[in-house]
Amino acid sequence: MRPFPAIAVLAGALGFAAPAAALNQAAIPKVLERAVDGFIRPGYRDLKTATAGLGNAMQALCVTPSDATLEAARNGFDAVVARWSHIEIVRVGPALEANRFERFLFYPDRKGTGLKQVQALLAKPDESATVAANLKGKSVAMQGLGALEFVLFGTGSETLVQDAAGFRCRYGAAVAGNLDVVAGELSAAWEQPDGVQSAWKHPGPDNPVYRDDGEAVAGLLGILVHGVEAVKDQRLRAFYPGPGERTRPKSAIYWRSANTFPSIAGNVEGIRDLWQAAGMAELLDEDARSLAGSIEFLERSIIRMARSIDSPVEQFVDTPDGQAKLDYLVLNTNDLLERLNRDYGGAVGLGAGFSFADGD
Repeated sequence: MRPFPAIAVLAGALGFAAPAAALNQAAIPKVLERAVDGFIRPGYRDLKTATAGLGNAMQALCVTPSDATLEAARNGFDAVVARWSHIEIVRVGPALEANRFERFLFYPDRKGTGLKQVQALLAKPDESATVAANLKGKSVAMQGLGALEFVLFGTGSETLVQDAAGFRCRYGAAVAGNLDVVAGELSAAWEQPDGVQSAWKHPGPDNPVYRDDGEAVAGLLGILVHGVEAVKDQRLRAFYPGPGERTRPKSAIYWRSANTFPSIAGNVEGIRDLWQAAGMAELLDEDARSLAGSIEFLERSIIRMARSIDSPVEQFVDTPDGQAKLDYLVLNTNDLLERLNRDYGGAVGLGAGFSFADGD
């Protein structure tokens, strides 16, 4: 098993400081165990259930195209986006092996590579792309959620109800099958008792991932920090650079399927749920527990605002109300990043000057 990139490197290179007064070291083993058993493993199991449902819906659409089966397939897509957004923050270990993360979601796609490749494939069909097993050898941009979103919601998607067993549908079904395979691999990797879950639960000098409890705490915190950072930089800033600047609604994730804000809410719900499931507040002394309260308040505020937005991003982003809400999301996301990265990180003993935001 190879060490987790980025987070493990940061934890090892910068080190864990001498135990801070605010760190409850006795809580560390249980926190790590609950992070794995209470959030990561259930999260990947839920994702696998959603991808299986999507695969069945796509097969039904191809066999019996209709408005009803198309709606069911689109609902299946929404369900996978929801489950993926929740567990997506765990961008470590098995998710980074075999390009699984990019095969599931290739984003950001700043040059529009995925769109161009999918459009070219639909314009000039290649039957090999209708077999899920073949997609693994093709571009990652052609085999994940972005590709399937265009199939189901993009230009020409109306043909899905007109053409039984048409190429577009069969390609979409192959993508759904590929997503199900990747989700199954991720779940299986975390379910293996002597695999990555053991490395997380039992830090030690011979552990290929974490040599001690301090590195493991840094790794767990790193998931949260990088998760918030991704919401700020890859989700919100991707289409809303700030007041007075040109917006780019078609750069927003899932803009075609109107999943932009549900996915942002799902990302932060994942951050909240990992924090709560692991019991990360327990790593703080009683004197420092108010910090946990401020972190949880910010998480709730961001989720509530993101869930309140029910307009497609292109209809929302340039309105006064839209920009006010986006400014609120940006402000609170920045604040949450500071609370986790600087304040909580300092409180649990990360060395002076340590910043997850410095490396990625």
